[in-house]
Amino acid sequence: MRRTPLHNRHKALGARFVEFGGWEMPVQYSGIIDEHNAVRQRAGLFDVSHMGEVEIRGPRAFETVQHLTVNDAARLSDGQAQYSILCLPSGGVVDDIMVHRLSPERFMICVNASNIQKDSEWMRDNAGGAEVIDRSDEFALLALQGPRATSILTKLTQLPLATLPRFGFSEAPVAGRTTLVAHTGYTGEDGWELYCDPGDAAALWDAILDAGSDDNLAPAGLGARDTLRLESALPLYGHELDDTTTPLEARLGWVVRLAKEEFIGRESLLRQKERGVDRQLIGFAVTGRGIARQGHRILHEHQEVGIVTSGTMSPTLGKAIGLGYVAPKYAGIGDNLEIDVRGRQVAAEIVRLPFYKREA
Repeated sequence: MRRTPLHNRHKALGARFVEFGGWEMPVQYSGIIDEHNAVRQRAGLFDVSHMGEVEIRGPRAFETVQHLTVNDAARLSDGQAQYSILCLPSGGVVDDIMVHRLSPERFMICVNASNIQKDSEWMRDNAGGAEVIDRSDEFALLALQGPRATSILTKLTQLPLATLPRFGFSEAPVAGRTTLVAHTGYTGEDGWELYCDPGDAAALWDAILDAGSDDNLAPAGLGARDTLRLESALPLYGHELDDTTTPLEARLGWVVRLAKEEFIGRESLLRQKERGVDRQLIGFAVTGRGIARQGHRILHEHQEVGIVTSGTMSPTLGKAIGLGYVAPKYAGIGDNLEIDVRGRQVAAEIVRLPFYKREA
């Protein structure tokens, strides 16, 4: 398994490790609930250096990004990012990504760790003249998330963070290290993602933890990252998204710009929108005793009608929640279902998403 540049820091902090996408990653330090609550209430620092970075460059970079992604890159100016999706001609999801416009002829695409090779090869095969470069080994990535994240980061940079809107980014020194500072994240809280040279990652990690000591900043692992994103109903590739699932089924139609003249998967998604989806993503709260997990069957009147894609005990809400796919006729808010939890039928109710939304 691969290790991030911060592996020794994690060991020194007593982290427990798991395999994720071919990487040995910290799953928790003090405990998933403690770390989850730290991000919701104060701030947490994640090492997400396993994520991949692919650059698309050249005179046809913009046209290539428009061709590859479902969102509209024409909405981006330099220093702006957008959430988007790569689709197959069938409409199935290759990956969900973050597109950063560095200049009119340079775009950086942040991709999921388990998909780095697949995504870079797929983009290269469909680039249409632009240069596609896998730069993943050139970056480490830290995520500082939570209501106190901005005040902590302000101590380490002259960059006027208050003027950088959500999905804005800028290159600036942080703790004396050249860093691409992005106002993005994957927790449902406000926060920042910091791209830096792998050789600078340890010094940057130490500086952030030191700057946040008075705010009880906590190092946080993948366990809390998963419970945080699930409470905010943010999809995870391999759970809510895969090559057999379309963005429309995953309730991501807001990111699909069918008004664009052309992109891979457009025709299939247009047809699906016109006829309607055969299944759609729902959120549910477990009202009986039990915790739903990925792969559990969703039942209606004891008959299987879908499958759970993610489930956990929500630390913020104090109840078990989950996501899954069912036919639209079983997807009404307030409808009752059952979850097959190891042979027991546990009652659940469909609820409005997201489960949790931070106060403005």
